[in-house]
Amino acid sequence: MNQQYVWDLQDVDATQVALVGGKGAHLGALSRIEGVRVPGGFCVTTEAFRRVVAQAPPVDDLLDRLSRVDADDREAIRTLSARIRRAVEEIAVPDDLAAAITGALARSGERAAYAVRSSATAEDLPTASFAGQQDTYLNVIGPAAVLRHISRCWASLFTERAVIYRRRNGIDDRSVHMAVVVQQMAFPHASGILFTADPVTGNRKVATVDAGFGLGEALVSGLVNPDVFAVRDGEVVSRAIAAKQRAVTALPAGGTREVAIDAQQQEQPALTDAQVVRLVELGRRIEAHFGSPQDIEWCLVDDGFRIVQSRPITTLFPVPESGDRENHVYVSVGHGQMMTDPMKPLGFSMWQLTAMVPMHEAGGRLFVDVTARLASPASRAGLLDALGKGDPLVRDALETVLDRGDFVPSLPDTAPAGPPPGGAPAPIETDPAVVTALIERSRVSIAALEHDIRTKSGPELFDFLLEAFEEHKRVLSDPLSIQAIMAGMEATWWLNDKLQEWLGEKNAADTLTLSAPDNITSEMGLALLDVADVIRPLPEVVAHLRGVQDDGFLDGLAKLPGGAEARDAIEAYLDRYGMRCVGEIDITRPRWRERPSTLVPVILDNVRNFGPGAAERRFEEGRLRAQQKEQEVLSRLRALPDGDRKADETRRMIDRVRTFIGYREYPKYGIISRYSVYKQALMEEAGRLVRAGVITEPEDVFYLTFQELHEVMRANRLEDRELLAQRKEAFRAYHALTPPRVLTSDGEALTGAYRRDDVPAGALVGVPVSAGTVEGRARVVLDMAEADLEAGDILVTAFTDPSWSPLFVGIAGLVTEVGGLMTHGAVIAREYGLPAVVGVERATRLIRDGQRIRVHGTDGYVEILP
Repeated sequence: MNQQYVWDLQDVDATQVALVGGKGAHLGALSRIEGVRVPGGFCVTTEAFRRVVAQAPPVDDLLDRLSRVDADDREAIRTLSARIRRAVEEIAVPDDLAAAITGALARSGERAAYAVRSSATAEDLPTASFAGQQDTYLNVIGPAAVLRHISRCWASLFTERAVIYRRRNGIDDRSVHMAVVVQQMAFPHASGILFTADPVTGNRKVATVDAGFGLGEALVSGLVNPDVFAVRDGEVVSRAIAAKQRAVTALPAGGTREVAIDAQQQEQPALTDAQVVRLVELGRRIEAHFGSPQDIEWCLVDDGFRIVQSRPITTLFPVPESGDRENHVYVSVGHGQMMTDPMKPLGFSMWQLTAMVPMHEAGGRLFVDVTARLASPASRAGLLDALGKGDPLVRDALETVLDRGDFVPSLPDTAPAGPPPGGAPAPIETDPAVVTALIERSRVSIAALEHDIRTKSGPELFDFLLEAFEEHKRVLSDPLSIQAIMAGMEATWWLNDKLQEWLGEKNAADTLTLSAPDNITSEMGLALLDVADVIRPLPEVVAHLRGVQDDGFLDGLAKLPGGAEARDAIEAYLDRYGMRCVGEIDITRPRWRERPSTLVPVILDNVRNFGPGAAERRFEEGRLRAQQKEQEVLSRLRALPDGDRKADETRRMIDRVRTFIGYREYPKYGIISRYSVYKQALMEEAGRLVRAGVITEPEDVFYLTFQELHEVMRANRLEDRELLAQRKEAFRAYHALTPPRVLTSDGEALTGAYRRDDVPAGALVGVPVSAGTVEGRARVVLDMAEADLEAGDILVTAFTDPSWSPLFVGIAGLVTEVGGLMTHGAVIAREYGLPAVVGVERATRLIRDGQRIRVHGTDGYVEILP
């Protein structure tokens, strides 16, 4: 057999993806697993594909043109990909290559039936399955037909759907090549798909089997609904037997056809329970071989299973490493921090080192193990209450796990109930001086960090940073700081609960906290209005900003009339807030100081949508509305039975909430200020590693954990040169995964549900976090830098960490997919008086940009208007 062009499947292994493609490599590996039967056959290698395509110069030109087409230009992609396919199919297969293929066919019988199957080099990969993106042909008979269908498989590398799939996964068309698998045809009684993990819930202990009669094409194409079996611990735990009215069978002369199934057979199971269990055992063997859950195509021939494909299930969210075989329940950190994007290794490792509780990484996200607190009756209620106030969906997901009764053990309390030794801490006084002192403490601590780190470099810097992380945690755990935060939150809850009870008014605290003092995040949004006030009267500066293409625009301002004044205003803003950015808990994200052009669209929106003095005017309007609300509430309370007492208590709580609620945002500002200092020092070290030839570019260090970077710095070399490429590929793949709010050690991802029946049909349900109702145009914004907002628009986005607050000053309402009552976006929405609903699942996909919507911020739902 000419091994340059044709390889027997038995000679192929999993390492030869570049030669035989993903499917071929997997089939070769499968054929080597004891007890696994794979239909025999051979692979036509990617060398054959390269040789054939090289004979068609138009393909090269068309690929150049395709590479320049915008990913969203479906028509251009459709036209060019069709032309490329046509050019490939028209190329004659060279005589020596055709001879090698027909020689391989002769060994199995030229008139035998074959399946001719595409096998691309970017296919069946751990991070992208490419399922269904290229073509497969069944029951192909005769050498001429096999050669013709091999050409069609080569051409199918350039189907429209395959090109678009590659674009979405960041894969260059020229980097992918096509092999073709030619296998002896199996004529099965039944066929289908086995998932060795539940593809819907992610549970790794539950396998699901889809089964139908005849060839698997009927299931894959959606022609029939399959029987569905679920298997756990070697036992069928559920089955749904479908009425299978049609099947696909092979024709004697080649090809396939649909046939009707006899009425008596339609509702018979395609497999017995014993066969299902045997199939799953086979699947577990395959899963163990490949080291990850598998999506397996199988067929049943004469009571024996044949495996015709196995690929990784790429949609499953990874499970954190626990180091044991016990059950664990994890809660997402990103949902609480309003940042559910993946983090790079340096980012998540530094958040772990500076966090107050242990955190576990999976899929580039962080999780907290809450199993022990759920297991103890004393801590369980408090945990559910605290998490439920932050995000009701998290509480519901945890209660779903608890309701099963067997996943989280109920442990005896390890400590007696009651106050801790020494008694509960004394209540904090309602005194603005407390907040002033806390802010000053933070400022002094950060100034000391900036001073002390200047002289540190190399290994000494890393030792210093480890000490700085301890100081970081000490500041975060300051009892007075925690008391101040809790005082503001508890006063909010008290006001909402009592005023609803006494006056029937929902979320009254939303108005009472408007323009509360000392809120660093809301001040950040208003301060950018002041920057716009400086720029608005300067037409040359405005024109310059409209043409900004990069981050060097500040230097060009000085040459323009009024430009120095504009630059000073932007620089002053960056001095105070330049450490912030979207996704700021990941230290690797570019800060506004590093990428000031991010702010330009927001500044220009403010110039266009507001007049002079808007910041001061808005703050004062909010303060007056809060004051009027207070007077109204107190007046109504005094008219009630026992009204004076209720009014006095309420007035004290209003004073308390306005004293402390703004401070809720300050600790995060302190954290991010520290991160900016850490990053500057680490990037200087990264520059030294580049100059020493250890890494190629400074940002390479983002793909090392802090501990790994420490070791690289100490040794002045990177031992594993492939590590960075692997980490970059993994990070890219993590973007395609949706992190769950709650994740179990079995891999089950739980989203939770609101379980409400008091909203209109078709409305999108969420958490009411800022009162009021507003109707307007939805602007679905996934990247703050691309926001283009007009007055009256409603911002719809995945999440809003503090860096989004400058956008809040120009919108009329807010809808997010992530969040709770006390997350940053909710706090700032209340501060600005924006009706807001958060935690709306899939809001950015269910609401189209430009649609009119109505946001019910008091009742927690969103209506999409006709």
